[in-house]
Amino acid sequence: MAELTSMINIGKEMEKKLISIGISSSEELVQAGAKGAFLKLKERYPQVCLVHLYALEGAVQNMEFNSLTAEKKKELKEFSDFLKR
Repeated sequence: MAELTSMINIGKEMEKKLISIGISSSEELVQAGAKGAFLKLKERYPQVCLVHLYALEGAVQNMEFNSLTAEKKKELKEFSDFLKR
């Protein structure tokens, strides 16, 4: 199993948060998906924001989160906004 910090966009602080919600490897993050992981993070850490979701999606897709397509960012923003309701 690969460490979370071996993934792009995942630093030590994000790694700690992911481990606290039961995601302790890169394989587990890919399996959970960015939205699934973000949902769990949001429940435990209400302050996580859209940038965290972008970072997770970038990690799952193995790309810098700034390189996500406009369409993907729009989809993720709609998901994040939905969770705020």
